[in-house]
Amino acid sequence: MDRISAMRNVEDALRAFEDGEADLAATERRVAAVLRTYASEFEGEDDVFRAVGEPPVDGTIVVAPSKPAARERVLARTGLSVGADTLDADSTAKCSGESRDDRSKDRNNSGELTGRENDSVPEFEIERVR
Repeated sequence: MDRISAMRNVEDALRAFEDGEADLAATERRVAAVLRTYASEFEGEDDVFRAVGEPPVDGTIVVAPSKPAARERVLARTGLSVGADTLDADSTAKCSGESRDDRSKDRNNSGELTGRENDSVPEFEIERVR
């Protein structure tokens, strides 16, 4: 299924919902089915990958150019991306004048270590869907 066909199918599902021909649950199922079909038949430069492992990453599907890139995207989509938090923290540090070492020792000036870098990343594998 190409992108235009997928969009038309979603529009048809929404129209049926708006016209009272389908309820919300049926519309959600129909749209999810269109998206699954589109993803499984995706024809782009990149590939479709699925994370297999522990929650919350298990079952997350992303489009990426490689397995390592897919792993990074899965982590970012599930809110476990250390890189994104590090970038934000670095920007904050530059504004406040504190060093990266100061931040990593005491993130909230209370003696507690907080933040993503102390969270454990669940174990998971990346598999190519197609």
